[in-house]
Amino acid sequence: MFFRIALIVTAGILAACSSPKTSRAPKAGFSGDWAEFERLAKRNRTRVALPPFETTPQASLDAVNAAIAAADERLDAIGKIKPSEATFDNTIGALDDLAFDLSLVANRTYMLKETSENAEHRAQATEAIKQFDEWAVGLDYREDVYRVVKAYADSSPRLSGEAKRLLEQTLRDYRRAGLHLAKAERDEVEQLRKQLSAATTEFSTNITNAKKDLKFTQAQLEGLPESFLEQVKTGDDEYTLQANVTFHYLNVMRSAKPEATRKRISGERKRLAREKNIPLLKTVLQLRANIAAKLGYKTWADYKCEVKMASDGTTAREFLMNLKRGLEPKWQSELGQFNTLKRRETGDPDATLKMWDAFYYMNLLKKEKYSVDTEQLRVFFPYEQTLHGMFRVYERIFGLKIVASTAPYKWNDQVTLHLVYDAVTGNPLGALYLDMFPRDGKFNHFAMFPLISGKRLPDGAYQRPTVALICNFPTPGNDKPSLLSHDNVETLFHEFGHALHGILTQTKYTRFAGTSVPRDFVEAPSQMLENWIWDKTVLDTFAADYRDSSKKIPEAVIAKLKEAKKATIARHYRGQLSYGLVDLTLHSLTVDEARIVDPIALSNQITEAVYLKPQENTSFVGYFGHLMGYDAGYYGYAWADSISADMATVFENAPDRYFDSTAGQRLRREIYEVGDSRDVSESIEKFLGRPRSLTPFLQDLGILDE
Repeated sequence: MFFRIALIVTAGILAACSSPKTSRAPKAGFSGDWAEFERLAKRNRTRVALPPFETTPQASLDAVNAAIAAADERLDAIGKIKPSEATFDNTIGALDDLAFDLSLVANRTYMLKETSENAEHRAQATEAIKQFDEWAVGLDYREDVYRVVKAYADSSPRLSGEAKRLLEQTLRDYRRAGLHLAKAERDEVEQLRKQLSAATTEFSTNITNAKKDLKFTQAQLEGLPESFLEQVKTGDDEYTLQANVTFHYLNVMRSAKPEATRKRISGERKRLAREKNIPLLKTVLQLRANIAAKLGYKTWADYKCEVKMASDGTTAREFLMNLKRGLEPKWQSELGQFNTLKRRETGDPDATLKMWDAFYYMNLLKKEKYSVDTEQLRVFFPYEQTLHGMFRVYERIFGLKIVASTAPYKWNDQVTLHLVYDAVTGNPLGALYLDMFPRDGKFNHFAMFPLISGKRLPDGAYQRPTVALICNFPTPGNDKPSLLSHDNVETLFHEFGHALHGILTQTKYTRFAGTSVPRDFVEAPSQMLENWIWDKTVLDTFAADYRDSSKKIPEAVIAKLKEAKKATIARHYRGQLSYGLVDLTLHSLTVDEARIVDPIALSNQITEAVYLKPQENTSFVGYFGHLMGYDAGYYGYAWADSISADMATVFENAPDRYFDSTAGQRLRREIYEVGDSRDVSESIEKFLGRPRSLTPFLQDLGILDE
């Protein structure tokens, strides 16, 4: 997954770069010194910058208020332009400039809200974001600005490329905001949207702040590795785990032999934030259904999907249902194997797989049938070694150089800063922060946070991006490095793909930069890059036992990993489909249905029909953060998977396969650099060199024979 502030602004060339197969370093070398990086950028008509993070709670609120005041003045100036004097630059271009400047403040405030060590700062940043979002909704309803924009659009301007697309999408935004409605109706939609903005921010904040400590004895944690137990030991035969910390939760779910332990942490995690968030969710669903209806859409899903590849909620739902039906035989087969394992282990001939069993018996199946012990593989993936190994892989493919730097300001001591160069020209491309380990109050999943977007500035220079990866990998021990699981490495490659998507942009306008593509496509490039960590040649470049670097992962083990992945692929997708269908169903309610819906009962009913029966007295939808950021969009993960499988064939069929720099430059040029400056269907086809196909995806799932 990626993260960005959704600026509700009424406005959201290509410098395609190709490199030869072998790259040469520029004479100047690649410095990790930030001042030198800045100087080099200026010499090349580009700009690089680091966010001036606010260091006190009040400063964050003041920064947002100052940005709002400055923006109001600029909007007033646009609104006063005479229709006859309206041009692209002083209307559409000016709004994009404004969106860029606002994002500088909003993005860093949002990230501090999710990462600051200071609870008061997080609270104040949350308040600042609430105020900003409420104000930002009002931007769409500035009638003075709209009249000037409409006057310019009605003058039949001769535009092409990005400029034409920016005008079209700006007008579409006004329509989707309801500017075509009578004033009374328009005012009502505006107020509903402001209420929705406040409720969604509160829901997400409740998830970040939710915490549940659980005490266990060593016997209750039987099966968990000693290295993990050392990290969570808090007393004599006392171990404290946090249900909200993902790697605590997943370690227990995969490895804890006592069923009661798995059931306990699973239940507590699915009850997190319930008391606050279930009432909020009901409010959000009602607001969304009302807004969609007033804007002329059947459902919120139709409203949200209109600007995605799926186009409407029905198409998205049909995609998921077709996938569900196609996977049914494979799912029943896998379920039978899991039930057999559980009956043998428990001695109960009638035992069946429960929600809290899925990861455990999947892991057991991998161990017993495929001789894959995911815990034993951790020794090959110490964090620092894996991180820098990944850097080298991506440098080779995309023609980059990634250099460690010293951050002038860090919101946590473990944060690191890296500078990204073009390996051929030596030109600065962007900056990357890494905040990789869990702590109290921190965003508890994995995401890329954009901080500074790419954009052609008014003075003609190009602003290069700055992004941050916020992750929660296992914490290093006193005498042992952070050891990643194979799944963790897959996540690292995936999230860094989002970072590259942001950093490598070349779009003229901030609206189209980097990951600002349709939500049902944005995951595809990163999901494609997950293939790299299943390849022996790639793994051999960095995966080695940290105690003896001569030891690599044997080919037979990698082959078994692949077999095990295919053997349990239906379980993975049925779980994903349950999330996707819950999301789409909740957002396909009519106004009357939304008023009376019980989101817990409805989501549990869908989950049981598609996957497994939910645990009693749980309500995962209260902790389902995607409902506020990927609303009516979770289907996009599977949708993007269907694209990524096809995209991966470009590398698989290339002479150097996953190290093929020609294919890498194509990905960089046709996908990363162009962002949303053209229809993504066109970008996909240009990268593939042909129309896209579902065949590779269906073959991966075992629905079609290879």
